[in-house]
Amino acid sequence: MMKLTKMQIDELLATLQARFERHQHRHQGITWSQVRARLDASPQSLRSLHEMESSGGEPDVIGQDRQSGQFLFCDCSAESPSGRRSLCYDGAALASRKENKPAGCATELAAKMGISLLTEAEYRALQTLGCFDAKTSSWIQTPEAIRTLGGALFCDRRYDSVFLYHNGPQSYYAARGFRGLLRV
Repeated sequence: MMKLTKMQIDELLATLQARFERHQHRHQGITWSQVRARLDASPQSLRSLHEMESSGGEPDVIGQDRQSGQFLFCDCSAESPSGRRSLCYDGAALASRKENKPAGCATELAAKMGISLLTEAEYRALQTLGCFDAKTSSWIQTPEAIRTLGGALFCDRRYDSVFLYHNGPQSYYAARGFRGLLRV
């Protein structure tokens, strides 16, 4: 696990605070001091947020879990994070490719980053906070029943509507990545 320097932590916190203050509509009723206290108590979350930021995700708080009190950080970049594209869905799909293998897969990279792929419901909720993936698409968590039958799911936004699609999990495209969610 990568250890962040004090300078990296300070830069990350400044970036997160500026974004938090610039996009108040994403987290009404939540203050930066509440978020900062939770981040200070969870230093491992800073590594995940740093990974989200450095791969182009522009993470921001999009809500708070009512039961656990955890703040929900999500990739809020306009398009699927540029540093997390051209990935197949999971390790089994990557292993099945005999030629033209992508650099990796979405589920394993998300796990390595300490984040999870969005569910369909989480993806649709994110879209109520802005317009995301108007030119790209994002892999989402695929139910086991669909994955067992050889499929994987992704979403995007076109024509001012959110669409859910399916594809072979071994497929990968320059315009398809994944958005992550971190609970802090």
